[in-house]
Amino acid sequence: MTDHQSPVCAHPQAHRLHRAGWLRAAVLGANDGIVSTASFIVGVHAAGGSHAQIVLSGVLTLIAGAVSMAAGEYVSVSSQSDIENADLELEKTSLAENAELEYQELVEIYRSRGLSDSLAREVARELMAVDPLKAHARDEIGIQDVSRARPFLAALASAFAFMLGAALPLLAAGLSSLAYLPWVTGVASVVALVILGLWSAVLGGASKIRSMLRVACWGVIAMVVTSGIGELLEALI
Repeated sequence: MTDHQSPVCAHPQAHRLHRAGWLRAAVLGANDGIVSTASFIVGVHAAGGSHAQIVLSGVLTLIAGAVSMAAGEYVSVSSQSDIENADLELEKTSLAENAELEYQELVEIYRSRGLSDSLAREVARELMAVDPLKAHARDEIGIQDVSRARPFLAALASAFAFMLGAALPLLAAGLSSLAYLPWVTGVASVVALVILGLWSAVLGGASKIRSMLRVACWGVIAMVVTSGIGELLEALI
């Protein structure tokens, strides 16, 4: 390594935290799309629905679910964003009115993390000279740019992922005969869930086997429960 080279450049690391927001929304949307659509299709079949009724119910589930997921993600993530913005405004006001107190807060934070008193004061002083709000947002409140709430991105990722996930069991049901529909839909959905678990594990750096089993098992449970309820309703009605 030459003198002008940075250790960061010489040893790059591919961190994944910047994917957390959209990846969570995408995995949630795709998982919900597969599970809810497949469960609804299997449930309607168990209740005695015709092939046309089953496919139509699947299409309506896809549309309603995508819109619901987008709206739910946007509202919930917007609430998180509102809290973050309110905390930042509170901190901005405090910095303008009590700069010395805010400086002492940073010093105490760095002391608690193991820095000596003199180094903690030097670090706090340097960071407040550059961008005091950013320093307090990160180290006092815990808000970082990489993990900031992004409502529109979360809503878009969730809706698109839901439609993509829902399309798989819907396509399987549409191409299957009525007699084999629950089995074809179930197998296609489990395969899709396993792929989803693998994809999320690769992007998130998690255990592939554990992620695939977790996603697939809950999907199977949802389909079995819905099928049982469908058969019960057919018997009662």
